[in-house]
Amino acid sequence: MPGTRLDRPRRPSSRRRTAAAASVLLVTAAVLSACTGTPGGGGVIPSDDLIALLLPDAKTARYETFDRPLFEARVDELGDYRVLYANADQDAAKQQQQAESALTAGAGVLVLDPVDANAAVSIVTSANAKGVPVISYDRLINGGDLAYYISFDNEKVGVLQASAFVEGLKESDERSGILMVNGSPTDSNAALFKEGAHSVIDRSGLRVLAEYDTPGWSPEKAQEWVSGQIAQHGDAIGGVYAANDATAGGAIAALRVANVDPLPIVTGQDAELSAIQRLLTGDQYMTVYKAIKPQAELAAEVAVKLLHGEEVSAPLEIEGTPATLLDPVAVTVGDIMDTVVADGFWSASDICTPAYADACEAAGIR
Repeated sequence: MPGTRLDRPRRPSSRRRTAAAASVLLVTAAVLSACTGTPGGGGVIPSDDLIALLLPDAKTARYETFDRPLFEARVDELGDYRVLYANADQDAAKQQQQAESALTAGAGVLVLDPVDANAAVSIVTSANAKGVPVISYDRLINGGDLAYYISFDNEKVGVLQASAFVEGLKESDERSGILMVNGSPTDSNAALFKEGAHSVIDRSGLRVLAEYDTPGWSPEKAQEWVSGQIAQHGDAIGGVYAANDATAGGAIAALRVANVDPLPIVTGQDAELSAIQRLLTGDQYMTVYKAIKPQAELAAEVAVKLLHGEEVSAPLEIEGTPATLLDPVAVTVGDIMDTVVADGFWSASDICTPAYADACEAAGIR
């Protein structure tokens, strides 16, 4: 079920609370008058039915395609709750404004995937002052009193990428120089991906020609940087470690424009549809599949418990915060059927459009 952006609340279903218009008027009146108190400060009393989902960007396809709808669907299953949704478009200042708007609207819980893990501490501080718990979603916020953290084992992601990368290079040619296209310097996960990757690459004997932290995970920035490296290193490039599928797409575009043939080994992450199709054509060597459904659904379940002041438990504690880390899975062309198709993440019909029909048949995808 689609959610709502902050400037256009989602219309409740027939079984939701009646008098929705009256509720909006009451909230508006409370905001204008600031006459009701909250724990730790003045303003609107946090609602016991309103959850804010704040995601970082739209360039990473997973957020709009999977995280948002899966989270909203699970919240809807759990009862009469509303979701305020906002996407920051990779702008930390915009995310700050969205969070403030959500708190003003009376959100009782923030589920926050930060654009900037350091800047987001101020969001957590503001929420804490109003007695509103914050779930750090997918990326760990670097401070504040967090109620829960749910993500994947992000260092393991880097290990999986680099292990497949090194193995693939052994099977390709003698070129041993590699480029490393890492993630955004403001993303706390990106540092873990890089750390995991280096733990494998540094002992592999491969030579890192150059390394780049991609601002905002931008495919365009990745393409621009790789283009410059091709001009400098040429045939010495045997592989490109790309930290996700978006930057992999940018790297591959640069290689295509430069007429590099054969294409070097390129990694990725997120199992985006375009990346799965690139695996079929051989343009991309591997991706990492992260089962977003259990991540989004657990976040929804924890958010609802927190709305009602219930205690939440977790298998881990990370930096003092209850945490759940899910397992990522490496995917090469031979694994597509057993991973993303078997889980219903993508169907064979999603993947095997006419342009990829022959490649699908060759890979046994049906």
